[in-house]
Amino acid sequence: MSEKEKTSNKKNLSVLMGAAFLMATSAIGPGFLTQSATFTETYGTSFAFVILVSIILTLIVQLNIWRIIGVSGMRGQDIANKILPGLGYFVAALVALGGLAFNIGNVGGAALGLNVLFGIDVRFGAILGGAIGIAVFVSKDSGPIIDRLTRYLGILMLVLVGYVAIANTPPVGEVLVKSVAPDNVNTLIFPIITLLGGTVGGYITFSGGHRLIDAGITGKDNLDQITNSSLMGIGVASVVRVFLFLAILGVVSRGMALEATNPAASAFLLGSGNIGYKLFGIVLFSAAITSVIGAAYTSVSFLKTLNKTIAKYENYFIIGFIATSSAIMAFIGQPATLLVLAGSLNGLILPITLGSMLLASKRKDIVGEYKHPTWLLVLGVITVFLTAYGGWASLKNITNLFG
Repeated sequence: MSEKEKTSNKKNLSVLMGAAFLMATSAIGPGFLTQSATFTETYGTSFAFVILVSIILTLIVQLNIWRIIGVSGMRGQDIANKILPGLGYFVAALVALGGLAFNIGNVGGAALGLNVLFGIDVRFGAILGGAIGIAVFVSKDSGPIIDRLTRYLGILMLVLVGYVAIANTPPVGEVLVKSVAPDNVNTLIFPIITLLGGTVGGYITFSGGHRLIDAGITGKDNLDQITNSSLMGIGVASVVRVFLFLAILGVVSRGMALEATNPAASAFLLGSGNIGYKLFGIVLFSAAITSVIGAAYTSVSFLKTLNKTIAKYENYFIIGFIATSSAIMAFIGQPATLLVLAGSLNGLILPITLGSMLLASKRKDIVGEYKHPTWLLVLGVITVFLTAYGGWASLKNITNLFG
């Protein structure tokens, strides 16, 4: 193998890992942390069932979307426009609006992380967090920076949350039982849809696939690499989800009440003292910054093929996206509630985006001679109906967040 080929393979590996961690860290946002803490306190060990179902549904959604996007070399909005003229514009608008709502919460998460670490006021922290996200896109060649940053911070979060999960000694045996036999399945629909929205809804599921398109890793010949990259991202996000649940459960199972304003932080404080509290600050800030980057990058990527001006000045629009999110967060100042709300809204977007991708899998003018696995298609269709029903049912729960 020539030096040129070695360099190319090394670059491809870096991009593939970067795409995986971009998706994973977009999913492991502050909403991910806040939702897990809120729902673990509410549902206890039965929340293990929610996590198991959300991981299975995440696997179905991600594999379907990554493979179809990767093989076609087309972004989500362009595929949607092929399926139904104008649908791409509607999907792009939904994703961008959902991404903005999520990013407001992401910036709020960065503010909460800085508050935990240094006692910084949440509103000032929102501005500072936004400024850090903007700094990534000041460089014209921001792709490699995104790849490295999401990878390093993703690994850091995995290690720290894993440590606290072990230290908090959760009831693992009961968790295993409740993961397949929860107390009341009907009450778990809302948390399932909310978690799914927070891990694959809206912009999140497209983040890694769009990164691969930008890097030129597309087509049927690269299908194995695309699939492996998606599986890596799903694996990282799922392991962190389980670790986080166990860390929080170790606290609430002892009858301790979490603080409503920052439930996840209080779980780490109650379980592992001040050290755990500071470790959570690092985790929350890392999760927030990587999600700020992922939300802004992917939301704008949904708009750039629909408008030449956005495509030409992509980084400036990403910077504006982050700046707007930061300004709104600085004035609202209620990040915990907003994060759960954003997850629910993203869950409502998922049936539309996944449905359009599944229709595309049977279009030769989109995927060529590629044959999409029947089992993956069938499971994808079932997921569309489940999430559509669950998303509709969860609408009434959204109003309860502000009750």
